[in-house]
Amino acid sequence: MTMRHSYDQELEHLRQSLLDMGKAVGGAIEDAVISLARQDLELARRVMDFDDQIDQMEVDIEDKCMVLIARQQPIARDLRIIGTGLKITTDLERMGDHAYDIAKITLSMANQPLIKPLVDIPRMAQMSQRMLKDALEAYTALDIPLAEQVCLNDDEVDHIYHQVFRELLTYMMEDPKTITQATQLIFVARYLERIADHATNIAEWTIYLVTGQRRRKK
Repeated sequence: MTMRHSYDQELEHLRQSLLDMGKAVGGAIEDAVISLARQDLELARRVMDFDDQIDQMEVDIEDKCMVLIARQQPIARDLRIIGTGLKITTDLERMGDHAYDIAKITLSMANQPLIKPLVDIPRMAQMSQRMLKDALEAYTALDIPLAEQVCLNDDEVDHIYHQVFRELLTYMMEDPKTITQATQLIFVARYLERIADHATNIAEWTIYLVTGQRRRKK
């Protein structure tokens, strides 16, 4: 086996580790929102406990990247692959943190009747999860058009977040008894909006990986 072939295998292992972490994070986000909608406290606790595993995945991937840099002294494209991997890992870990935050809110709202049916928040969650899935698919296939589409979808999630914020603010103004729960739901919407932002970051890092150029912010 040549040194280059061995190195390519290590890079592929890094890529697969990132995809495994992305799948784990996506599952945590889904479970966190389900726990909120169903007031499933046991599921919320499992999401919170699982955050330690996501954190460990981040540490393991960072270690792999450091070893690759130290042993191989990569240049040009190889260095971009490793650097992009580090950046994506950070975004995934933060998404996992937001899943934890949503699950924690579920526990704090235990046995409280919802002030309104959850419609927009699950929709935001579905969109954010789709963005994460598409961002990881774009990373795997080095698909710039798909990565660009993820970036465009972020605007729609932002729009829904502002809509949710305004609606819940109205609830608080009309009935002070809703303030605590409405504030918590605003935080949930904010966490989902941030998850979408991190998915956008992954898409932007994919574009950088392929082109060597950073995408301009609008």
